[in-house]
Amino acid sequence: MKITTNIRKKFRVRNKLKNVSRKDRFRLSISRSSKNISAQIIDDSKNITLLSASSVEKDIRSMPKIKKSELSKIVAEKLAKKAQEKKITKIFFDRGVYKYHGRIKIFADTLRKNGMEF
Repeated sequence: MKITTNIRKKFRVRNKLKNVSRKDRFRLSISRSSKNISAQIIDDSKNITLLSASSVEKDIRSMPKIKKSELSKIVAEKLAKKAQEKKITKIFFDRGVYKYHGRIKIFADTLRKNGMEF
């Protein structure tokens, strides 16, 4: 079976994170499409999702039409607020197959401004 380029990129980034990861940090996995963005904070030792935030949630969808970069900021702020409630501040940023620029960079910068460390 031939493995596509995107799958290889995802495995490369994720395996590097898992090899250097410590047990005191969780992994923040991000995914985006042409219209939406979503993120999850995952505990790899227990294989469970602790928190998630997405632009498809009702309260975000009910907002008037906004730019995709603004949507990234809103989702990041919502995720950071949820993480602070559960006392999660240190994470590993798993960008997946996406380059660290544009909406992904805006998302990461907004998380840093809201108290997350990675």
